[in-house]
Amino acid sequence: MEPTAGKPGFLRNVLIRLLIFGLFIVIVRFAYVITLAGESCTLGDFCFFSPSLSLAIAGTRSGALAVRAASGGAAAPERYASKEWISSVRFYSSVFQDLIAGGFLSPAAKSLCLETPTGRDVLALHEIGVRDAIGISKKASPPLVKSGEARRIPFANGTFDFVFAGNGALERSPRPVEFAAEIARTLKPEGFAVFHVKANDTFSFNSFVDLFNFCCNVVKINDVLGFDSSMSHVRELVVKKERYGIGSDSNSDSNEKCSVPEYKKKLVRNAEALIEEEPLKPWITLKRNVKNIRYLSSMVDISFKDRYVYVDVGARSYGSSIGSWFRKQYPKQNKTFHVYAIEADKTFHQEYGLKKGVTLLPYAAWVRNESLVFEINRGPGEKVQGKGRGMGRIQPLQSSGGFDGGEVEKIPGFDFADWLKNTVSKNDFVVMKMDVEGTEFDLIPRLFQTGAICLVDEIFLECHYNRWQRCCPGQRSPKYEKTYDQCLQLFTSLRQSGVLVHQWF
Repeated sequence: MEPTAGKPGFLRNVLIRLLIFGLFIVIVRFAYVITLAGESCTLGDFCFFSPSLSLAIAGTRSGALAVRAASGGAAAPERYASKEWISSVRFYSSVFQDLIAGGFLSPAAKSLCLETPTGRDVLALHEIGVRDAIGISKKASPPLVKSGEARRIPFANGTFDFVFAGNGALERSPRPVEFAAEIARTLKPEGFAVFHVKANDTFSFNSFVDLFNFCCNVVKINDVLGFDSSMSHVRELVVKKERYGIGSDSNSDSNEKCSVPEYKKKLVRNAEALIEEEPLKPWITLKRNVKNIRYLSSMVDISFKDRYVYVDVGARSYGSSIGSWFRKQYPKQNKTFHVYAIEADKTFHQEYGLKKGVTLLPYAAWVRNESLVFEINRGPGEKVQGKGRGMGRIQPLQSSGGFDGGEVEKIPGFDFADWLKNTVSKNDFVVMKMDVEGTEFDLIPRLFQTGAICLVDEIFLECHYNRWQRCCPGQRSPKYEKTYDQCLQLFTSLRQSGVLVHQWF
């Protein structure tokens, strides 16, 4: 009977040992989760049977083990166990689940993530059940990311049902037009592309739309909170491929007038006020006005533009405005602008040969291609000396009026509006400064007539009129017939048409 009396004690000991072992397992798992995620179980991480365990959020498989499993047991980098990695995978898992709920993504979708160095968005897709997903980046990161660039996606036409470009990839692209064209090429008809961007103003949104209007329509806009300080606010844009042509139709050969979009007209209302009363000392007043200028690039995000261009019409020397003002003072948002310097006076040509990022056009901006004559621009009593000279008024060579016996030179003129339409597109961000000694009253109407005005985002215009002379108090300049009121009318009409123009000096 003694052996049978010991059975209850034996069973009790076994149960106690099992409970102790189970408690040990719980403690070890809790310590492991805290070590990886730096968080407690309050977020749902610490639950053995929680569905979230399989969603690549802060569980054991959302770190190095998940990537190791995907790579067949190969060791994964330590970054896959970092708090930042886990937070980002959790964020993308939530984003993709919402897209599935909205009908923009399905578990069966063949999917591509662009410019993803670590592949955290790819892993998030895998973990929510979208198994046929791959990422590309300049440097491969197996097994999630293969080598490739968004501007040259290494897949055939119509390969993917779903394309994702997160973390501002499109904004950071040096050539977003090529980026957009490659997405359109590799996306299947009726497929969806999703972009996470920082910009959230109407100018940048319409710039984004212009990139895709040849193939796709924006079908959803959503604002979400990001997962780190580098992109705390995210604008999510979803586009659907509904047209099958590849390439942009941003350049137009039409000579018809254009209509400035309403969103640009609204921006004009935020510009600095025009100086309505004629200044007695314009050389001082207008120069001081530069401090009041509200630059377009200080009001909006200029991302999603293919190129950034500055056109200086009547540039004179490099230091006159390109070097002294545009390169130093214009807010460029870290964009690299290519400069076109239009200057007919050969006195200034040589120095431009040494300037990087500057293309010199050694002609006079005009309304057609023809030979012109211009007078040497100098004030009363001034001598013509090197950099003190510059192009004055111009007129066609055939004209008989001349310039009242003043010194003149023959120069080639070109159709500026036609050149502009063949050089830039609506996908470019174009800033123009114009100082053409009165020819603005010919060039501006021509820009409207041809529709080229819609290609210019911002204009700095010096309007020439019979201003009070600096040398001779009480006397007006005899060079120009226009009055200050006529200049003011020109500025006002430009702004009423939706053109952001500033008074220049």
